[in-house]
Amino acid sequence: MDAISIALIGDYDPQVTAHQAIPVALGMIAEQSGHNVQFDWLATEQIHPDTPLAHYDGFWCVPGSPYNSEAGALRAIRFAREQQRPFLGTCGGFQHALLEFSRNVLGWADAEHGETSPDSPRAVLTPLTCSLVEAVDSIHLVADSLIAKAYEMSEIHEGYRCRFGVNPQFEQELLTHQLRAVGHDSAGDLRAIELTDHVFFVATLFQPERAALRGHVPPLVRAFVEACAEQRP
Repeated sequence: MDAISIALIGDYDPQVTAHQAIPVALGMIAEQSGHNVQFDWLATEQIHPDTPLAHYDGFWCVPGSPYNSEAGALRAIRFAREQQRPFLGTCGGFQHALLEFSRNVLGWADAEHGETSPDSPRAVLTPLTCSLVEAVDSIHLVADSLIAKAYEMSEIHEGYRCRFGVNPQFEQELLTHQLRAVGHDSAGDLRAIELTDHVFFVATLFQPERAALRGHVPPLVRAFVEACAEQRP
């Protein structure tokens, strides 16, 4: 059986809980599904214009921002979006998926992340009103979304380790194209997005991979792996 090859976009740090959880989650899914799942950590500073990406079946932009190279992370996300490769973004991956979309689809060349450019007039990611570090909350999912199909329910509870989210000033403009809001928390704030013109492009501000450390298979990660398997040539 040919292996499913997944690129983990981010700068590996063994102290980051999500980085501990991701290999566990992928291993659990491989065991349950019978898929041979292989993955590579792609350090963002090593992703250049000539970095070979075409051999990966899927891309997961993982937590841990600010990344060593914002440009490297955005380059890999853009490849996944434009080449119709299954993509999952969690926490920092959610933030940078929105930043990539802002710059390369909406044409906002001045779009920035407020974590690294706090004074930018076009900071599409800004500090959350209430920091979500080690917080758990409910998320209501849009019924026909990929994420709702993955969880097979309309309301879930997930954990965060995050201080930045979508800038409300730009949220309406961000969501006027193929970018779709598919998950909101108990306060109504945006917590998950999908692209409607893509085979599988899902990003969440929460970290579903953490469930693996409690012995549970994360449904969204399983759906991502299945999408990678289905899209392989």
